[in-house]
Amino acid sequence: MSESYQGYVDLRSDTVTRPTSAMREAMYQAEVGDDVYGEDPTVNQLEEYAAHLLGKEASLFVPSGTMANQIAILTHTQRGDEVFIHRDNHIYYYEGGAAAMWSQATFTQLAGPEGLMSPEDLEASIRPKNIHHPRPRLLSLENTHNRAGGAALSRERLRPLIEVARRHQLQVHLDGARIANAAIALGVPIAELTEDVDSVSMCLSKGLGAPVGSVIAGSKAYIDQARVYRKWLGGGMRQAGILAAAGIYALDHHIERLADDHRRALTLAQALIDMGYRVDMPSVPTNMVMVDLDVPVDGVISALKTAGILVGAMGPRRLRLVTHLDVDDEGIQRTIDAFAHLTPAKG
Repeated sequence: MSESYQGYVDLRSDTVTRPTSAMREAMYQAEVGDDVYGEDPTVNQLEEYAAHLLGKEASLFVPSGTMANQIAILTHTQRGDEVFIHRDNHIYYYEGGAAAMWSQATFTQLAGPEGLMSPEDLEASIRPKNIHHPRPRLLSLENTHNRAGGAALSRERLRPLIEVARRHQLQVHLDGARIANAAIALGVPIAELTEDVDSVSMCLSKGLGAPVGSVIAGSKAYIDQARVYRKWLGGGMRQAGILAAAGIYALDHHIERLADDHRRALTLAQALIDMGYRVDMPSVPTNMVMVDLDVPVDGVISALKTAGILVGAMGPRRLRLVTHLDVDDEGIQRTIDAFAHLTPAKG
């Protein structure tokens, strides 16, 4: 049996959140139908709501963020097409090479700070039309950027890359799993951060606290095709309104409160810095704290677990701590106290 972590401060990820009692009640009360037939009123409501929030014509409810991104690539590309992506983006780094199986696109990886390649590097990577080259088709971006410490990327920072993409007739997909975090951190509407892209995915099951699900948004024609690919991948659910109701509740009640997660992450980061830990802070932080150690992470993770604190690893000597709605101020203080006893691990 899996281990129970009740009573722990769980900072491994914002995916560990549990539905609140009010969200569970909304799920219990949900009106349902067969969504594959388009007859689930709660799913339809969620898709209309999400499309409006993301500034697009239509959206599609899917079981997971990985499925959302893979459907997005399938819908944009044909086999052998070239996708330009930062080498640390979730789609390339954490989705099991799924694009090689489903879309069979080829990825050109680029580097740069905070999860962004430079416009000049992108420009230089787009080769002229030639029988020897794949067709350049898609630019894929991520906001917030997970491996860059949850960096929130403004429209102004994304726009130069999108302008290069447009000059070369590329489509643009945004992995916006935590796009609500970015919008709250930057103090702008979510739709401002998605206005310039052709498609966007957004997770409902991370900081927003729903138990399951993501949405993809784009034009109506794009989502009509994405619906076909959802069926191919086994993502067509039936009485999914029970899950969609949690998503609606999350969008209604859990966006503005993301500011609390950001505040707690900043409190934790500052306390660790004051204790002498090396903390890698992005220019616009959100709900993640990256801690670089002078020792391997395994022993530190084990010691923290003994103290009732769960954290994740982002490398052999890097910890990731993620705040979310199930971590309160007391939990942050418990975490600070636990780190205070790890002096040998400090940078």
